[in-house]
Amino acid sequence: MESLIGLVNRIQRACTALGDYGGGDNAFSSLWDALPSVAVVGGQSSGKSSVLESIVGRDFLPRGSGIVTRRPLVLQLHKTDDGQQEYAEFGHMPRRRFTDFGTVRKEIADETDRITGKTKQISPVPIHLSIYSPKVVNLTLIDLPGLTKVAVEGQSETIVEDIENMVRTYVGKPNCIILAVSPANQDIATSDAIKLAREVDPTGERTFGVLTKLDLMDKGTNALDVLEGRAYRLQHPWVGIVNRSQADINKNVDMIYARRKEREYFDTSPDYGHLASKMGSEYLAKLLSKHLEQFIKARIPSITSLINKSIDELESELDHLGRPIAVDAGAQLYTILELCRAFDKIFKEHLDGGRPGGDRIYGVFDNQLPAALRKLPFDRYLSVQNVRKVVSEADGYQPHLIAPEQGYRRLIEGALNYFRGPAEASVDAVHFVLKELVRKSIGECQELKRFPSLQSTIAAASNEALEKFRDEGRKTVVRLVDMESSYLTVDFFRKLPQEMETPKGGKPEAAAAVDRYGEGHFRRIGSNVSSYVNMVSDTLRNTLPKAVVYCQVKEAKQSLLNYFYTQIGKKEGKALSELLDEDPALMERRMQCAKRLELYKKARDEIDSVAWVR
Repeated sequence: MESLIGLVNRIQRACTALGDYGGGDNAFSSLWDALPSVAVVGGQSSGKSSVLESIVGRDFLPRGSGIVTRRPLVLQLHKTDDGQQEYAEFGHMPRRRFTDFGTVRKEIADETDRITGKTKQISPVPIHLSIYSPKVVNLTLIDLPGLTKVAVEGQSETIVEDIENMVRTYVGKPNCIILAVSPANQDIATSDAIKLAREVDPTGERTFGVLTKLDLMDKGTNALDVLEGRAYRLQHPWVGIVNRSQADINKNVDMIYARRKEREYFDTSPDYGHLASKMGSEYLAKLLSKHLEQFIKARIPSITSLINKSIDELESELDHLGRPIAVDAGAQLYTILELCRAFDKIFKEHLDGGRPGGDRIYGVFDNQLPAALRKLPFDRYLSVQNVRKVVSEADGYQPHLIAPEQGYRRLIEGALNYFRGPAEASVDAVHFVLKELVRKSIGECQELKRFPSLQSTIAAASNEALEKFRDEGRKTVVRLVDMESSYLTVDFFRKLPQEMETPKGGKPEAAAAVDRYGEGHFRRIGSNVSSYVNMVSDTLRNTLPKAVVYCQVKEAKQSLLNYFYTQIGKKEGKALSELLDEDPALMERRMQCAKRLELYKKARDEIDSVAWVR
C-alpha cells in the first residue's frame, strides 16, 4: 500500500518542477489539484508546527512570533529501510541532500525570504521539502500559514483575507484532506480551523480534528467532550497531541524523547488513559497515512480520467504548436516550402471565396470603378464655353468649313485622358486588397506562427511580387485608355445626324452657314463627344476589370512566391535556420507542453501498474 503515496509524491514533485503546484490558473486541468494530499490548517500559535515536527520526529521548522509560515510548505515523507541515514531534499535544490535539520530550518527561512523578502508578507508559491527516514510513514502534508484575525505592523491591511483565501485554495479542493488543528486550552467554538473546515467540508468527510496543548489546560478540566465527539462531531475521530513545552524547545529536547513523554502522558493520564491507544503524534501519522492510501485508491479512476483528458489536450496543443524542426538543410528547406504552400493555400482560398476577403476585389469593379467614372467632370469639360474654346484652338487661323474634325479629336482625346485616374485607382485598390489578404493569410496560417522571421520574409516577398503586378497592371490599364484615344470608332460618327437644319421658308445651306459658330452648333458637338465618351466608358468599365484581374489577381494566384522560391533554393543552412528561428515564447511553450505530456504519460503508466497490482 505504501507505493501509492510514494507514487503521488513523485508525481507532485514532477508537477512542481513544471510550475504546476495547485491553486493556480494553469492552461490545463491541474494534475496537482487532482492528487490527494493533507493540508494542515490552524490559527497562529495553535501548535501546527509542533504537530508536524512530532509526526516527522525532527525539529526542522522555523520558529518565532507572528506569522512564521509565510509560504505553503509541501512536506513529503518517505519511509526508508531501517538503518538508513535520514536526509532532506528541497524541490528548488534537487541535487543537494541535507542531513543537518538545523540547516533545513535555515533554508526554509531563506527560501521564504527569496520570494517574500524580509517582510511579513505571504506568497502562494510553495516550498517543496522531501524527508527520507525510517522513522516516518509515507505521507504528504501541506503546512499553510496560520489563520489570523488582525494585521500587525509591517503587514498588509488585507493580510487576514489573503491568508484565508490562500488556505481556501487548498482545503476547498475535493481531493484535499483537512487536518484542523485547534488548541485544547481554547473554546472549540472559536476555533478558526474548525470554522473554515465546516464551511468547505460541511459533512466532515475530509476533516480530521487535532487537539493540541492538552497538558496546558486548567487544572480540573479536560477535553473529553471534544475528543469523544460530544462538543463537535466529525466523521473521523479526534486525535489529541501533547507538544513539547517551550522549555523543552529551548533545551533542544530530542523529538524521539518528546514522543516517549507524549506516550507516557496519555498512558498515565486519569482523563485520557482509556483513549491512549488512539492519541499522540505517532498514531496521528499512521491514521493519516492509512486514510490517505484509501483516499488515493478510491480516486484512481477519476485521476486516470483527468490524466487521459490532459494528455489529449496536450497532444492537441503540441500538434497546434508544431513539432521541433530538423537541423539538416534539406529538411529545413522542405519545411520552409511546406509552410509557404500552407500560406499560399489560404491566400487562394481568400481569393476564390473559401475564406472572406476576395469579394472586396469584386467590390472595386462593381462599386468603386463605376462611381469613379460617374464622378468624372465631363459636364464641365463639355460645356458650350469649353467646347467653343477647344474647337477654336484646334481650327487655328483657318476656321473649319463643314465639321470641326480636329476639334472633335482634341475634345475626345482630352475627355479620354480623364479615364486614366479611375483606371489607375482600380489597380491601386485591388493592390491594397491583395496586400491585406496576404497579411490576413499569414496571420491565419497556424503553422507560420512559430516562425516570426519566416512570416516577415514571406510578407516582404509577397508584397514585392504584388508591387510588380501593380506596375504591370498600371501599364496595361493606361494602355487600354491610350488605345481608345489612338483610334476613334469611325462608324459612331458616320451614324450621327447631319448638322444642317432647314428653317421655315429658307434653304438648308443658309441655315448651316448661320448656325456653324452659334451656341447650338457647339452644344451639338459637346453632345456628340459626350455620347462617344459614354460609349468608351461602358467599354472600359468591362475591359479594365479584365486587365486588372489578368495582371494582378491571376498572377498573384499563380506566381506570388515564384521569385521567393528561386531565391530560397540558393540559401545555405545558416540562412535557412535563421528563417526558422522560432518565437522564444512559443519554443518555451512547446517545451513545457512536451515535459508536461511526458509527466502525464508516465504518471498514467505508473498509476495503471500500481492499480493492477492492487
